[in-house]
Amino acid sequence: MKYFLIRSAMASTIALMASIGAAQAKSDITVALQLEPPHLDPTSAAAGAIDSVLYSNVFEGLTRFMADGSVVPGLAESWEISDDGLIYTFALRDGVTFHDGTTMDAEDVKFSLDRILAEDSANAQKALYASIASVEVIDPLTVKVTLSEQNGNMLFNLAWGDAVIVAPESIETIKQMPIGTGAFKFVNWVQSDKIELVRNPEYWGTPAALESATFKFISEPTAAFAAMMAEDVDYFSAFPAPENLPQFEADPRFQVLVGSTEGETILSTNNKMPPFDNPLVRQAIAHAIDRQDIIDGAMFGYGTPIGTHFAPHNPAYKDLTEQSNYDPDKARALLAQAGLAEGFETTLYLPPPSYARRGGEIIAAQLADVGITAKINNVEWAQWLESVFKGKDFGLTIVSHTEPMDIGIYANPDYYFQYDNPDFQALIAKLNGTTDPEVRQNMMGEAQQIIADDYVNGYLFQLAQLSVAKAGLQGLWANAPTQATDLTAVSWSE
Repeated sequence: MKYFLIRSAMASTIALMASIGAAQAKSDITVALQLEPPHLDPTSAAAGAIDSVLYSNVFEGLTRFMADGSVVPGLAESWEISDDGLIYTFALRDGVTFHDGTTMDAEDVKFSLDRILAEDSANAQKALYASIASVEVIDPLTVKVTLSEQNGNMLFNLAWGDAVIVAPESIETIKQMPIGTGAFKFVNWVQSDKIELVRNPEYWGTPAALESATFKFISEPTAAFAAMMAEDVDYFSAFPAPENLPQFEADPRFQVLVGSTEGETILSTNNKMPPFDNPLVRQAIAHAIDRQDIIDGAMFGYGTPIGTHFAPHNPAYKDLTEQSNYDPDKARALLAQAGLAEGFETTLYLPPPSYARRGGEIIAAQLADVGITAKINNVEWAQWLESVFKGKDFGLTIVSHTEPMDIGIYANPDYYFQYDNPDFQALIAKLNGTTDPEVRQNMMGEAQQIIADDYVNGYLFQLAQLSVAKAGLQGLWANAPTQATDLTAVSWSE
């Protein structure tokens, strides 16, 4: 009996020590993402995968997005806007330092904004900041930004990852060694495997609860399912295998988060490449597509049909899905009217996300039904950015545009789908200069109608935010108001 008691006591002690160790181990997190960033500078690439790792965690802007999509102060603690709407005076937070120990001040803000607007700028959203005429340092904690014309979206635009504040001292190595002001510091990047962050002990704001975070990159849906079930990762943001969600929902080890994103998933069309330069052909493609079939087949029912490039949860959304309803007979008639009764061949480039690869197979079959042969090219993300986004060497492609309220991209004729409509450009310019909420809402509705009427792209569905996490995690974003995996308020429950 004595031996049993001793053994029991030892077992209890070991169990207690293991429990304490497990509790202590819950100060870190392993996050899985499907896409790996091509590099680590959010201010010089269109890849949302960069923001998925670094937004808010490592880099911060003058303003920032919260989980509900609202815009709040970031590195600017307050601001004043002149009566004519042309001068924004930002008061910066005192005592903010970059991760290398250098002070963040007004000179860094000027450097960052001037860099966006430079002639050789590689900033993917440079057009959003084109109305900035000058950036002036008033004192170390005060910056005056003067606009050439009113821009009712300026505070919103400054919250994008493209406008985070960087330092001239670290800019040469930013793509491999990002140095920001956020609650986490970059430690290591093992390409094709992981990115490691640690808590920033000198953070100006509320410290992160987590001591460290590791981002793993798992592109294949079957591997994503296996990794979660084996508990090799704690959280999979934008889980790529929606067919597996019922299994996770039934398993008490996990929680499933279903939310919305800003991701308009579209069949992007090269508007300058024949025959897509003919609006009748673009309209035919729109009527050849069965959106619900794509949502059911590629996303297992998760997603909201859209008929224009705008998020359905936005108050200004206009439901135009009926204008491009599924009607293959009409699609064939439109092709005949365009002189293509026998159909034609084109390319369909598909990047890695499941919505693209799975959706692309379905769309190719739907297009074939009306006589369009779409030759599928599966490409990696870096190749897509180089050949499609930059090179504009494509006929069709599928991608989800996850930037918030980004209908303004249609006003840029050099954007990769090369839509050039002076009337639309004038409307967006007027919208940017308007601050009255009701007037802006009406104008956004008009903008949606124009691109729907022009059938610029095939509008498919609003991407749902589907994530899986271990049951003990709290503070995760259910929705994705921007492409980010914000860990600054994430912790493990007791």
